[in-house]
Parts: sequence; structure tokens; C-alpha cells
Amino acid sequence: MENLSTLTGKYGDEGDQLLFKILNSGDYLKDVTVEDLNSGAQPTLRKVSEKGLRYDLTVPFARYVVMNRNELTFHSNASRFSQFWRADRPQKGRYREFYQCDADVVGTDSLVCEAEIILMIRRVFGQLNLRDYAIKLNNRKILTGIAESIGAAGNESSLCVAIDKLDKIGWEKVKEELLARILEQIRLKTEPSGQFGSKSNRKACFFEDFFGQSETGLQGVKELEDVFDLLKSMGEDLANVELDIMLARGLSYYTGAIFEVKVNHVSIGSVSGGGRYDNLTGGFGLPGVSGVGFSLEWIVFMMCWRNWDYFLPKISIAPRFFWCILMPKDLNMLWDCFRNYVQQVFRLRFTQT
Repeated sequence: MENLSTLTGKYGDEGDQLLFKILNSGDYLKDVTVEDLNSGAQPTLRKVSEKGLRYDLTVPFARYVVMNRNELTFHSNASRFSQFWRADRPQKGRYREFYQCDADVVGTDSLVCEAEIILMIRRVFGQLNLRDYAIKLNNRKILTGIAESIGAAGNESSLCVAIDKLDKIGWEKVKEELLARILEQIRLKTEPSGQFGSKSNRKACFFEDFFGQSETGLQGVKELEDVFDLLKSMGEDLANVELDIMLARGLSYYTGAIFEVKVNHVSIGSVSGGGRYDNLTGGFGLPGVSGVGFSLEWIVFMMCWRNWDYFLPKISIAPRFFWCILMPKDLNMLWDCFRNYVQQVFRLRFTQT
């Protein structure tokens, strides 16, 4: 639980709508007037709710950094595992309540951190015996450069929210819903190159010409190239890493590199994501602190396990008891897992809802 003042204004307008609000204790309607009710939800909300449930760990972490600045040594590494709530429409890959593991580095703007996060993701997926996945990489500065290059400077947030919906509702519906003119100009200007949204292209030179005088866009291209160069200097290849200019990440606090991880041949969204956030601590009174991090949504990983021959983690230390609460339609799938793979490791109890 956090103060709503901590949570609001950090996730964009759509993210703020997905915050679970908690009614104040006692007579929470005592200060609400008829004028408030007639003015809509926002004036009323401010008087009846002061707290909300966590939407993610990044914003509360920024608040924690500010409150403990005198005890922390910058740069600092942190990892957390916690529960979250989002007032979203429940569907495959989206939950109103779920768990997530976060890892962040705060207090440095070095791109070495981005390279290390990519390597960390690869190590985690390797330990989970996941091989067929893609780490999609982009930079918010590139999206800002696109907006500037098509004469839409200042619309970066709306542009990112619109692009972020492409894999969920498709190009046509995105055009209908948000910024149809801007998105059409992007498509027309970049489609002839054959590189816009490419899954395999790791070259950003096309955008150096496309951006022209956009210094922000060119800086984004340079940062991406520097991350790729750092990986090579570490003796690593670019396996599973893809430049994806269609990657936007809807959260408004991202300012630099952004990335998502998708498991191929599995019909769900990303199983991991994150990015660089500059000055998120500024809203809590500590400006000029940069951070970068990523999250792993373990509940989504469980949905990848349906293809058992593809995902068979090697368990060295395992819990001896595993309790599943599931819908009736999922019982056959979980029982198949139990019978074939984990019967010798777990004692299972199934509870249907």
C-alpha cells in the first residue's frame, strides 16, 4: 500500500486509471459536497481516498531511495519480490493480482548497467531452460526523435501509449483510437526502408538519416549502438537480442533504453520488461538520480509451462509441497504436468474454484 500522491502521475493517464484506490477509514463521505459529485470522479476521489495498492515496484523503490538517501551508497543495486494489483480486465497474461521480481541499479547513468541487465536476463532464462525467446530493445529517445521528425514534438507520451498497444489490438485499431495522423506518417516514412519494427535488424544507421536534426533521436541511436558494443566488448554475442522500434513500454517514467522479453511460440505478451528512468526520484525531492531495472512476472512464466517438452527447468532445490488453486478448465493441464514431470519432486494438492 502506498499514498496515492506517490503513485499518481508516474504511469501516464491510462496507468493512473488502473490504480486500485482504498477508501479512507471512517466516514469517508463527510467532506464530499454536491458540487464535487456534479464535477465528476476526480474531485470526489481526492476527498474519499488517500491510499492505493502498489502498481509496480519501481515507483515505490524511487520513494524508498529518497527516504533512505543518507544510508545508501550510490550506485546501489536492489532486488525485490512482491505482490501487485492492477484494475485491469482479467485475461490470459493479465491479472488484477500477481507477483513480480524486480532488479534495479540506481545512482548511475552508465550504459554498462543496460548491458549487464541483458546478460542477467539471458542467465535467468538459461537457468529456466528457456531457449526460444527474444529480448526486444529500443530507446525512448528514438521515439522522441520520431515524434520530432514528423512535426509532433510534445506528443511523445501519447505516441508511446499508442505504439505500446500495437501487439494487443493491431495497427488499424490503434490508428482509430489514438494519433492516427502521427502513426500513419511514421509508417509511410519508415516502411520503405523495410526496417521499421524489424525483429532481426540490429543496425540503427537508417535512423541516423531519418532523424536529421533531432539531437534526442540521434542520442537514442548512439545509446543503443553503445549497448551493443559493450556486449561485444564483454565477449558476448547478440543472441536473442533484437532491435524493435515498435517497442514503446506504456509507462511514462521511462526515458532511455527500454526492453521486453517475449517467449516465442507462446500466445501471451511479455514475460519480462524494464528500462532506464532518469529523475524519477525528483518527484520525491531528490532530482538528478538515474536508474535502470527490469522485472520478471513469474505468474506469466507458469503459463509458458503448457508446452512441457519446450520448458523443462532443472530443479536442484525444490519445495516439497506445491498447492495449486485453479479453474476447472485448467485441471487437465496441471494434472498432465504432475503425472509426467514433477511427481517425484512435489506433493501436489489441487483446489478448484
